Amino acid sequence: MCGRFAQYANPDILAQHFRLESATVDAKPRYNVAPTQPVLTVRLAEDQQHRECVSLRWGLVPFWSKGPDNRYSMINARAETVASKPAYRAAFAQRRCLIPADAFYEWQPSKDGKQPFAIRRKDRTPFAMAGLFEHWQGDDGSVIDSCTIIVTEANALLRPIRERMPVILDPADYDIWLGGRRADREANKAMLQALLKPVDPSGWEAYPISRAVNKPIYDGPELLAPMNTG
Repeated sequence: MCGRFAQYANPDILAQHFRLESATVDAKPRYNVAPTQPVLTVRLAEDQQHRECVSLRWGLVPFWSKGPDNRYSMINARAETVASKPAYRAAFAQRRCLIPADAFYEWQPSKDGKQPFAIRRKDRTPFAMAGLFEHWQGDDGSVIDSCTIIVTEANALLRPIRERMPVILDPADYDIWLGGRRADREANKAMLQALLKPVDPSGWEAYPISRAVNKPIYDGPELLAPMNTG
């Protein structure tokens, strides 16, 4: 599961990494993005010719649902069932996005409670988590554009901390994820699902941080400071 992450890269760096014509939304640095909050996402524009950066609610609201339901958490979709589960299969087939991040957080159970860890690239470059998006409109005309992060089994780095982690895509696969579609539906599904695997742990780091990250009211770069374990 991925329950918190950070988006703080400079808009120019984001535009370059994701080949955006411009960062078209407010790219204020955020270090503790929490469920139901707006997040930056990258997807194909309606013309299917270029990428756009938009803000979506984190927590998928299927287009066919009655609206947000607090009884269910839809911030994550499992890679193993995302193509078949009713809540996600339409979005998996037609509405895929990239969710930029600079770090994400996981919690390791311990005798003293859950210890948060920060996970990020050693070179500090941004990366993309595989996501899906939806457009929901209520009978009263209200609209919610939302997204979810796809999670898979943990790699060797994360396994001692948690059993799941977000799917992190290689930049070479961004085009496939955003627009990969073949006439053969099953071949297309297989091509996309092949991307839903744990990222190679080389080049990544995970380290304990302050439990301040547990509260969304704390949202500053100090959250990423390694905890003094000495």
